[in-house]
Amino acid sequence: MSKRVLVIEDEPNIIEAVSFILSRDGWEVKTHANGHDAMEAVRARAPDLIILDVMLPGKSGFDILQEIRADAVYGRTPVLMLTARGQTKDREMAERAGASQYMTKPFSNADVLAAVRALVVP
Repeated sequence: MSKRVLVIEDEPNIIEAVSFILSRDGWEVKTHANGHDAMEAVRARAPDLIILDVMLPGKSGFDILQEIRADAVYGRTPVLMLTARGQTKDREMAERAGASQYMTKPFSNADVLAAVRALVVP
């Protein structure tokens, strides 16, 4: 059975690239493009891993991450923060909020795939 990943990202090019990389590696990829109802998407799609952008319409990725970590069912789901914000303070905020890993854009396909594989052990 393939592992499920939910990509919460609003940039179409990033969605397409990440979806292609992971689908080719055997992942079932679902996407969601806004922060308003991201937690509902998590609950509906029951992912094994979440890839989360920081800057989303409606709600920041940091706020969504806090909601995920506070959830009784999905609180321990690995979350890879994928963002254009690479400053130390952003990394520290993600760490405090409970990000499993933090990666900045632009990213290499190999790095994304390695991070995803490391976060979800078969």
